[in-house]
Amino acid sequence: MTSLDPTALPGRWHALHALLADMDSQIESLYTERGIEGVRPRFAYPLIRLAHTGPLTIRELADSLDRSHSAMSQTISAMRREGLVDSEPGPDARTRRITLTDRSRALVPFLEAEWRATEAAVAELDDEVPHPLSAVVTELQRALARRPMRDRILSHLDELLSDPAPSAPSTPTEP
Repeated sequence: MTSLDPTALPGRWHALHALLADMDSQIESLYTERGIEGVRPRFAYPLIRLAHTGPLTIRELADSLDRSHSAMSQTISAMRREGLVDSEPGPDARTRRITLTDRSRALVPFLEAEWRATEAAVAELDDEVPHPLSAVVTELQRALARRPMRDRILSHLDELLSDPAPSAPSTPTEP
């Protein structure tokens, strides 16, 4: 028996993911307009942090930015390909410390200014809409503290797995 493809229609948060991707794309276009090639918005956070802390291992950097080791490792690899970071021997033979290159050190003042400008623009957007995203995120965190996402998924998963007939896809709610 073939079930209906649940990915055929966009999910409820598709618009949010698309919005965030579009905002990142616009930030990246600012970099390009300023002659900064090969720098993606996701690089700004670790580059700024390294500028302020000095060399860190991938684990230390990931922990300081509340990112997974795997995600940070991928970001570091991408930044290394763009000539933004190097590595040096770490405190033991198993680790390496990530360091800024001269190129990235020269970019940090711009990245810090862009970071502050982006935060101001986000605050402006938050103030402009009737339901500020920062407030919505806080409410979502509270709801998930009451009942974690895992528990919510499991209750629906168990229900769906006990019902062998595929249901029609739900129509996502778009803003």
